[in-house]
Amino acid sequence: MTNETWGAIRESLQGTVGRNNYTNWIEPLELSALRDGVAVFHVPTQFIGNWVSRNFGDQILELLRSAGAAVSRLEFAVPSEKPRAAPSTTPAAERPGRSGSATRAARPSRDEAELPGAPLDARFTFETFVVGKPNELAHAAARRVAEGGTVTFNPLFLYGGVGLGKTHLMHAIAWELQRRSPDLKVVYLSAEQFMYRFVQALRDKDMMSFKQLFRSVDVLMVDDVQFIAGKDATQEEFFHTFNALVDQNKQIIISADRAPTEIPGIEDRIVSRLQSGLVADLHPTNYELRLGILQQKVDQYSDQFRGLEIADGVLEFLAHRISTNVRVLEGALMRLFAFGELVGREITLELAQDCLADILRASDRKITVEEIQRKVSDHFNIRLSDLIGPKRVRTFARPRQIAMYLSKQLTSRSLPEIGRRFGGRDHTTVMHGVRRIEELKTTDSQIAEDLELLRRALEA
Repeated sequence: MTNETWGAIRESLQGTVGRNNYTNWIEPLELSALRDGVAVFHVPTQFIGNWVSRNFGDQILELLRSAGAAVSRLEFAVPSEKPRAAPSTTPAAERPGRSGSATRAARPSRDEAELPGAPLDARFTFETFVVGKPNELAHAAARRVAEGGTVTFNPLFLYGGVGLGKTHLMHAIAWELQRRSPDLKVVYLSAEQFMYRFVQALRDKDMMSFKQLFRSVDVLMVDDVQFIAGKDATQEEFFHTFNALVDQNKQIIISADRAPTEIPGIEDRIVSRLQSGLVADLHPTNYELRLGILQQKVDQYSDQFRGLEIADGVLEFLAHRISTNVRVLEGALMRLFAFGELVGREITLELAQDCLADILRASDRKITVEEIQRKVSDHFNIRLSDLIGPKRVRTFARPRQIAMYLSKQLTSRSLPEIGRRFGGRDHTTVMHGVRRIEELKTTDSQIAEDLELLRRALEA
């Protein structure tokens, strides 16, 4: 792949991620090498590399593939000869108006420029968030918090798997708060960034400035809080920051990939604090929600890909086949549009099957052990922590064995891997559980019925 091709991809990214995101995160990337299916980028700091990988990695990967590159993954490396410099974290240069379209924001004041937030993505607004049954509670709670005024839920804790909309809602809240009250000090950042700032303050022996900075905000939003698990000093500072803001009646919004009680390595006092407000779950998407997301994306792409036709049944096919991750779903649609434009053909079902063969293969049997654990916990009305915990009473042991059996049948995980996901159990324990359920399903009609119901729910 030539540098000219990467330059064209960067220009495409500028149109989709927004000017400020492009300046802060995409522009510093230098394509260094493409070998053995790995695209290697040079970055000024590893922090930038981690941020780009987590927030824009899938998008970059899809664009590289659409340009004809045989790429399976990305790597970000810091060249030893280049000086390390902290990334810019000034507020985004684009801010959506009432309609959700991006407009240039006023130049930030000195105080605003010093706030340690990450840039907001102009695409992630309430107007572009598709609401369905799996996310309606989280969306309604986010809307209420975004109205500002008296703190209603503190904290608001959003949790769910990858690509279900947590980050979208976080950005949407920030945009709406800033639109309604431009003077509010709203800071959105990842838990990784919070930890990075904390470590930097320790290194610079400037903890007082760090404390004053984070305690001066009106709204603090921390994404992916599970990343502070096991980091004792960071958890300690996070706890004190949390308390200080709550005491001042300031709003806190947190997201994670699982419920507070299910995050390993988080201190009990922090878990208690996180549960003290409203905890809202974003469930895996259903077919109707995925179809709605695709239809909205088609509307968004209509200006970018003028005159490109998409045949009947293609969106329904994608919504049915790609069910695990909305980001993958959106990336698949973008690839189809890009391919259709490049070859000048209508996007038909046959073209979609050929163009997306790798994604469709990867989407088959993408049931995870964690999804099985959640479904089994809900089915038997027990807590997930009890399902994977050490208790051996039959109320928990039998559902645990059923979950192990389904994990062996419906995923490609090995017995040791399954055991690790069930509280670090030995593979022989998993083997015993699987064999026990295999015996019981032939003699116990209730067990057989439970297995069939769970299998249908997981494969739906």
